[in-house]
This record gives sequence, structure tokens and C-alpha cells, in this order.
Amino acid sequence: MEPTFNKMTPAGYQAIEQEIEDLKALRPHRIKVLAAAAALGDRSENAEYTNAKRDLGRLESRLRFLNKQLQYAKVVQPANNDKLDIGKSVTLEFMDDHDRVTYQLVGKQEANLETNKISFTSPIGVALNNHTVDDVVTVKAPNGDYQVKIIEITI
Repeated sequence: MEPTFNKMTPAGYQAIEQEIEDLKALRPHRIKVLAAAAALGDRSENAEYTNAKRDLGRLESRLRFLNKQLQYAKVVQPANNDKLDIGKSVTLEFMDDHDRVTYQLVGKQEANLETNKISFTSPIGVALNNHTVDDVVTVKAPNGDYQVKIIEITI
């Protein structure tokens, strides 16, 4: 069976690499905390030991998850053309209220509405993919369909 790769932007890949480095730097401290808590005695009633063990386990689990993300990542450079694709930014006008917003189309693990990054696998990302400026696109969202007009696409 062929492995499935997750598309992501170079910035998303670098963010995961940075988080891995940060967690690796934190690991020795967590190990020392666990060793100090273990030295306190009876582990069955030792809350410090239980908490330190849980924290180290979460750190290790997060590291495994992030390493798998990188293992199955496919970094995509945006093509230098007029079509919207992963890595490009798009300014949209919502046809119902004429509000404008700019989003960056990114990989699903990078999506964050607070920073206006939407996944290419989201309903709006799927609808906008491979469209060009001045296209009016119907987005099939769970709460109902709506239309947006592509105003501008930038790399």
C-alpha cells in the first residue's frame, strides 16, 4: 500500500521542526523532575511523581506525533500561475454581505482561523482550489451553501 502524504507549506514544515527542537530541549528538564519526584519515596501515593510521569509521557507522545507529521509531509511550493493553490493567499468577497477577507491556503495541520490560514481540505479550500481571480465560487458548507468572489490571489 502506497503511503499517503500530507501537503504542507514550507513555513508549516519549519514550524513543526521548531516545535520538535523546543520539545527536545525541554525533555531533560522533565526527566530531572521525574527523577526528583521518584526519589521522594512511595510512588503509589506520590502526586508529584504521577504528574511528572504524565507530563513526560505527553511530551514524548507529542514528539512522536510531530515526527510522523514530518515523515509523511510533502512540502508544496506554490506554483507561479494565476490559479489558487496551497501556499497562496486569496482575498475573497462574500456575495451575501460583501465583506472582504484575506486567507492563506495551507495544509490541514497548519490551519488556524485566528491567523487567517485555512486548510485546502476545508469546504472553502476545496471549493476555491484551482480557481482564478473574478471567479464566483459556491462553497458547500455544513451549515448551507454560500458564494464568494475571488478578488485577488498572491504568492
